[in-house]
Amino acid sequence: MKKEILINCSEYETRVAMVEDDRLMELYVERPQWERLVGNIYKGKIKTVLPGMQAAFIDIGMEKAAFLHGSDIGQDSARQEFDSEFVDEEPPADIVRKHRRAGIETVLKEKQDVLIQVIKEPISTKGPRVTTEISIPGRYLVLVPDDDNVRVSKRISNWAEKRRLKKIVYPLRPEGFGLIMRTEAEGKNEEDFRSDIKRLLKLWSRLKKRAETEIAPVLIHKEAEIITSIIRDVFTDDVNRLLVDNRTEYRTIMAYVRQVMPHLRKRVELYKGATPLFDLYKVEPEIEKMLDRKVWIKKGSYLIIDQTEAMVTIDINTGRFVGKGDQESTIYKTNIEAAREIARQVRLRDIGGLIVCDFIDMYSRENRRKLFEEFKNAFRNDRAKRAINPVNEFGLLELTRERIRPSLTLSLSEPCPHCEGAGRILSRDTVATKIERWFNRAKVDGKFKKFSLVVNPVLAETLISNGINRIGKVMKVHGFKINLVRDTTIPIQEFRVFDAADNAELTEQYKA
Repeated sequence: MKKEILINCSEYETRVAMVEDDRLMELYVERPQWERLVGNIYKGKIKTVLPGMQAAFIDIGMEKAAFLHGSDIGQDSARQEFDSEFVDEEPPADIVRKHRRAGIETVLKEKQDVLIQVIKEPISTKGPRVTTEISIPGRYLVLVPDDDNVRVSKRISNWAEKRRLKKIVYPLRPEGFGLIMRTEAEGKNEEDFRSDIKRLLKLWSRLKKRAETEIAPVLIHKEAEIITSIIRDVFTDDVNRLLVDNRTEYRTIMAYVRQVMPHLRKRVELYKGATPLFDLYKVEPEIEKMLDRKVWIKKGSYLIIDQTEAMVTIDINTGRFVGKGDQESTIYKTNIEAAREIARQVRLRDIGGLIVCDFIDMYSRENRRKLFEEFKNAFRNDRAKRAINPVNEFGLLELTRERIRPSLTLSLSEPCPHCEGAGRILSRDTVATKIERWFNRAKVDGKFKKFSLVVNPVLAETLISNGINRIGKVMKVHGFKINLVRDTTIPIQEFRVFDAADNAELTEQYKA
């Protein structure tokens, strides 16, 4: 598989595209007004502790307080409670697992200072989610203060390699620190790990000194900018080329690559062409289509992707695809193509949380099994944590995917001012009927006789067109005088009513 990283930089936006076999698979966007928080370390002050939720809210100097759940409190902050016979000795592992963590109210108190790290960006009305288990990522290792374990990434599946890595790293583990070997550690030697640990210890020493002297709430350590973090996490041996169209960023990248991964420096190139980089690689049209609700697949079938607060639903339709074999074969082929495209769209749009895919029903249990395997295989290059359930008898497949930040669809767009994100508005006939009911209530009150009704010109046509004058009928039935005013600035599904005598607005007075 050919993998390339394309970096497009401008004054107001930085975009990083991951391209696999000439297809856009992932996109990262950073703008000056978007403050990336994940990975940042803060010295915060606890505002509220909620025993009923086993959570706390922490002031980190931002508009929204950070959310700390009891499950995100490190072992040093919340020691396990054991039976008295284990007080003077280390309890057996099976006993530790059986005992629940101490209540958060016994560990944290209001106005207490606490060192925390952001693990999830603010989403919608929610503030950032944080943990007290600090971790500092390097190129090959993650340094975990106040820990004593050596762990290996789950994505390294070779058990012999896992044993080799642990054998190398155990003697290198600094006292009082744990180490997690990242996927990129596979095949690396002792010298690589030794230099990585040295850099991470130096960084931890600096931020620990700052945490001891600064007054909360304060930012202690800011995670690297998007380009540096992408180079650190994604620019690996299986990437064929990295292209960047900005000379300043090129120099920054080369300085980092020469220090951390010198064997990859020849794969970094400065793009100097006249054609914009993303246009040359046909990435720009893919970004435009990324915001569409309908996604076309091969041979005329398509997906419908709907995002809500609770979940994302993806519906698969055969569309114009009729196939050449029997119905089951046609449906199976459509579902397989859809599974591959869903995996791509989920990665591309960075969709997280609960995702429900409504595949076309298949009678064959074997075909459902094959679809499930293909779906899992399509996510093999996805770096986000996920869990996938098999396709059930109704054709539904449930997927949960790690949600660290809002999806790109939400980040790059904003709710429609007319429908407020619902995707639909009231029909003109429905609004016309609402207006008639409004005047019915005004008649019961009996205070007013002359009105000005302000509506969108499109709605006005519904009220008085096709030989039916609905406003005229209201005036005749109730004995009102209504002046119909057309205003292009008012949404089609809304209306405003004023007292014609003094121009006072009455709209809210007689609403349902």
